[in-house]
Amino acid sequence: MAAADSDKLSKLQSHVAGLSQISENEKSGFMNLVSRYLSGEAQHVEWSKIQTPTDKVVVPYDSLVPLSEDPSETKKILDKLVVLKLNGGLGTTMGCTGPKSVIEVRNGLTFLDLIVIQIESLNSKYGCNVPLLLMNSFNTHDDTQKIIEKYASSNIKIHTFNQSQYPRLVVEDFVPLPCKGNSGKDGWYPPGHGDVFSSLKNSGKLDELLSQGKEYVFVANSDNLGAIVDLKILSHLIQNKNEYCMEVTPKTLADVKGGTLISYEGKVQLLEIAQVPDEHVNEFKSIEKFKIFNTNNLWVNLNAIKRLVEANALKMEIIPNPKEVDGVKVLQLETAAGAAIRFFEHAIGINVPRSRFLPVKASSDLLLVQSDLYTLNEGFVIRNQARENPANPAIELGPEFKKVANFLGHFKSIPSIIDLDTLKVTGDVWFGSGVTLKGKVTIAAKPGEKLEIPDGAVIENKEINGPGDI
Repeated sequence: MAAADSDKLSKLQSHVAGLSQISENEKSGFMNLVSRYLSGEAQHVEWSKIQTPTDKVVVPYDSLVPLSEDPSETKKILDKLVVLKLNGGLGTTMGCTGPKSVIEVRNGLTFLDLIVIQIESLNSKYGCNVPLLLMNSFNTHDDTQKIIEKYASSNIKIHTFNQSQYPRLVVEDFVPLPCKGNSGKDGWYPPGHGDVFSSLKNSGKLDELLSQGKEYVFVANSDNLGAIVDLKILSHLIQNKNEYCMEVTPKTLADVKGGTLISYEGKVQLLEIAQVPDEHVNEFKSIEKFKIFNTNNLWVNLNAIKRLVEANALKMEIIPNPKEVDGVKVLQLETAAGAAIRFFEHAIGINVPRSRFLPVKASSDLLLVQSDLYTLNEGFVIRNQARENPANPAIELGPEFKKVANFLGHFKSIPSIIDLDTLKVTGDVWFGSGVTLKGKVTIAAKPGEKLEIPDGAVIENKEINGPGDI
């Protein structure tokens, strides 16, 4: 490390030591991350060494062995499982306050309601005891504690713990923002979901779960409705002693930026677009060479997490995330859980059906899951067999629909979209009830005008710019 950087680091060390809001574990975790960042140990990938993983490394889902019919065998493997949902994100991008997981998805049920119902039905069906862990951030912790009270009488043990809270760094002089008088939440950040492993250990939850005979954790984003417990995957990992499994799925043109799995120097590892040299970015985005992407559904052995965290061996690629707070340029350093794959023994990917990746990131995704394209059964969101096209329609809604409340207000009822290919809506468009959309549909209201789609309208392969076009 350059002398100037060593100097920066020791100054930072004394500032961080004085931050009473965070634990000693958080201070050392943060300093560790910053010193790795400054020593520039960025992992450069040599493009010529990249190999496409074989079926041994990225296992086709269809090749997994079917489960035994014996429910007592199923109970036995489920009793080794813990489900962990990443619950640190706020619903702000969708215009909601509080944790994103409390946005209503369908039939008045939130992401969290659905997750609880799913695990409850597993527990009652097999007489097992799969607990739910929620990893919160300081942004979602207080609200989540209140929200989960409503599940107190349910057949499921819910644990919560917080991911780390790190200070944002002022770019100009490398001083933590909270040391500059910014004592509010803006001075801090949660350092990405790569933090899940050390936070699980530091919270005491890891040792508690191991003492209860738990062996595997299934980690997924709380907004991925497709991330449900899969017994075939769990059984495969237990039998083959795989310490880590990343679910990947075939890329479509909508997923070209997603991280992919590669074989590199005899190890399986995650390749993210940020690591790709500029001259290879188009190749990275191509569906021909890199056919799969990371869904962020991860299955990880708990003993392996303990071993690696205690050895301080999880040195995932650092993602620098520059931000601005009240006009001050700050830096937050983050890591991703998927990048940990290369540190685990017998790590694999499993190439799963697309149905296991159904994230709700925007109101256009809500339109999909609230429509007749899906039904709800025991907390599971199931795709309608009547749609022949395996891909979902591509939906683009204008800014009028961005916030959930506005989105809901613009529809008397959600249109039928079983036979829809693409939909683009711009301007102040209002939908009546019982509307059917088919093929390629574009609806554009003129600026300052309200365009109403009448009840029962059937619109097929049309471009609509005013009432006369309907």
